[in-house]
Amino acid sequence: MEFDLPRAVGIVALIVVLGTLGVAFGTPMALSTTLMMVLPSMVVFGAVAFVVGMKHGEFRATRA
Repeated sequence: MEFDLPRAVGIVALIVVLGTLGVAFGTPMALSTTLMMVLPSMVVFGAVAFVVGMKHGEFRATRA
């Protein structure tokens, strides 16, 4: 299966949304706290992990 950029970003966004919803409804934390603290940190971590993974994949593809 080949992933293009929109499909890959959509999958990462879906994971972030599902994780945020899980934290929002699965813990006694206030929704405003979740949206102010958890969501931005999940977005930043998802973006960093996505870029690192993409660069690692490019490196592996060119060195094989």
